[in-house]
Amino acid sequence: MTIKVLVADDQALVRAGFRVLVENAPDMVVVGEAADGLEATELVRDTKPDVVMMDIRMPRLDGIEATRLITTAAGTEPVRVLILTTFDLDEYVYGALRAGASGFLLKDTPPEQLLSAIRIVAAGEALLAPSVTRRMIETIATRSYHEATANVKMFDVLTAREHEVLLLVAQGCSNQEIADSLFMSPATAKTHVSRLLTKLDARDRVQLVVMAYESGLVGDRR
Repeated sequence: MTIKVLVADDQALVRAGFRVLVENAPDMVVVGEAADGLEATELVRDTKPDVVMMDIRMPRLDGIEATRLITTAAGTEPVRVLILTTFDLDEYVYGALRAGASGFLLKDTPPEQLLSAIRIVAAGEALLAPSVTRRMIETIATRSYHEATANVKMFDVLTAREHEVLLLVAQGCSNQEIADSLFMSPATAKTHVSRLLTKLDARDRVQLVVMAYESGLVGDRR
């Protein structure tokens, strides 16, 4: 299956570079280019891409707000957003995750890793740049916990095993790591994650992490 990609960046040279990279991949095609967030939201409705490569700092509408509009609009639920930026700042990562982004990478990511990231996000998985460490996630957890009252009732629908899997997902574990930790097969781990997504009405693993931290299920409880 060919992955349809939309490139959103306010710099024409950057868009051109991403287009060349993507279209040289045998399994991808660029279906459109947007120079700002507003144009990106309009093109998403017209072109129905699988993945949007989204810059953050753009005129008229920034990438985070554009991501929020895309991930919450009717008819665009299958579209995944991969944030690409030169700024590895906490507030950008946090804003992107809360807006519904499925991935966050820096623009200096090597080409092959970027293509791999597009494939991962298109498949419904999620990822963060290696530089976005678990320390960052703990920072997000602390901020979230003090911004809202902890509410874990949403997790009452989960079985004990699903609860264990959710905690490991929130720690950034892959399906293989979950399987190793809980002595199950990777396929079983993947099934549990899929059930978590369904029961909690989450778009992807990133949203599961955000929900777990913002609810106070994991993180700093001071």
